[in-house]
Parts: sequence; structure tokens; C-alpha cells
Amino acid sequence: MVKIRIRKVMFFGDFSKQFEQFAGKPISYNNLVDIDAAVGLMREFKDAAPTFAILKHTNACGVAMRDSVLTAWKDALAADPISAFGGILITNQTVDLATAQEINQLFYEVLIATDFHADALKLLQHKKQRILLKIKDFYAPSKTFRSLLNGVILHDTDLNTETQLDLKVVTEKAPSATEIDDLLFANTVAKHLKSNTITLVKNRQLLGMGCGQTSRVDALQQAIAKARHFGFDLTGAVMASDAFFPFPDCVEIAHQANISAVIQPGGSIKDQDSIDFCNAHDMAMVTTGVRHFRH
Repeated sequence: MVKIRIRKVMFFGDFSKQFEQFAGKPISYNNLVDIDAAVGLMREFKDAAPTFAILKHTNACGVAMRDSVLTAWKDALAADPISAFGGILITNQTVDLATAQEINQLFYEVLIATDFHADALKLLQHKKQRILLKIKDFYAPSKTFRSLLNGVILHDTDLNTETQLDLKVVTEKAPSATEIDDLLFANTVAKHLKSNTITLVKNRQLLGMGCGQTSRVDALQQAIAKARHFGFDLTGAVMASDAFFPFPDCVEIAHQANISAVIQPGGSIKDQDSIDFCNAHDMAMVTTGVRHFRH
């Protein structure tokens, strides 16, 4: 017989002020951490077009922005349907019956939405252990605490979200309007992934990501491999990195994958090496001047 040690969880906050729980089991420590990550990501898109995100172990494995919540769900799931199993789902929209019917085919831990249609809620509640949450407020604390060693650290929450005005074109070729939209989308998703991270995006859909890697090259190769595994053509896709490129290796690999534009913080003493490669291979690059670098 295997003995499982149950760790006690005490949440010092007002969960009911931010959420209304419609169904599901008691919320665990892991659920709370994942919910926090999901809300942090969707906060970026709370006023945007219908967006769906799927997270696993606090990292997004699927994100898509579309004209309807159903299409956003399908395209978010398409990015990595394997990792989505047992994941945390979140949308900035009300879940209707058609979307609920699609979601109901997947095993998931938590579904968070701004609301649920009555028929959708009735269907989803049949799965007794699935946690259904209506989010009332995308609250963002200005300070973040973390326990470590024999104490606690306090630091400013990363609330910076880059816009087109923050982008500096550093290559001879400027990104197109469509590429700029994708670059900002990719940069926002990268902000919420563990470093080192790379995101690949096309038409406001996450196609592949690599995160938590000790090498930025490994992160990129992971992202490309995932995208290709699920059948995506990376021609015309864009790449975001949460930190600068100290060498041109990543843009070289991106070029080989037919990626057309890159967004990165800049700030390396060897920035020009990557810029020169992009200029020589008709790629666009923009810098933001901000490193998110999530640890």
C-alpha cells in the first residue's frame, strides 16, 4: 500500500470576492496556483475579442483570440491537445452551450469564465469533480510576496504590457500590421511563461512554446517541435523571447523554420549580431526594452 501525505492548505484571502464557484471539488493548493496563473494571463485580454487559454502547471499550452468563444476554444485546444488534458481553462467570455459541449469532451481540472449560459452550466455540472468558476474581477495586486529561505520577499508585480508604441524597429524591414498584432500577442503570452521561454504565434494563435529551459535555443527548438508535431506551418509566424539574444543562433533557427518577424527586449551587447542576420535574411525585428523573465 502506498501512503500519500496530504498537505494542509490555508488561503488567506477573499476567494468569494473574486470568484463564484458553481461546481466541483474543494480547491487544492495546486488549483489555487494554477488559477492565479490563468487569471494573470487572461487579465491581459479581459477587454479583448473572445480569447481562450489552456494552462498546465501554470504555463499556457494553448491560447487563441477569435471572433467567437467557440472558435477561440477550438484553436486554443489545437495548439496542444495532449497537454490540455487535466488543464486549467479560462476565457474572457460567457460560455454558451455549443462551447460547453466541446469543452465537455475533455478532462479538465478548472474552467473559469466571465459567466455561463444556464444550459451550458447545467451540462458542465454533470461532471461533479470539475471546478467551475465565474470570475467577477481580474484583480491585479501591485505587490507580490514569495516565501523563500527563512523569510519572505516582496516585489513589484509585473504589470507592464507592451503596446505598439513601445516597439522599436531595429531592422531594415519593418513588420506588417498583421505581424505587429501577432508580435504583441506572442510577447504577452511569453510574459506569463516560465523563463527561458519562446513563443511562436500566427494569426493570434499560439502555435508552439518552449518554457522553463536552461537554454533559449532549447526553448526555441521545443517550440518548433511542438508546432510541427501538431501540424502547424510556421511560414509567416512570429517569435517572441522573454529576454535578449546574446547570440544570433535563435534568429538563425527561426529563419530556417520560415519565421518572419521577431520581438525581444534587446539590451545585449551583441544585439547587432542578431539584427545583422535578420537584415541579411529579410526578417523583421522589434525590441521592447522590457525583460519579463518570469521565475
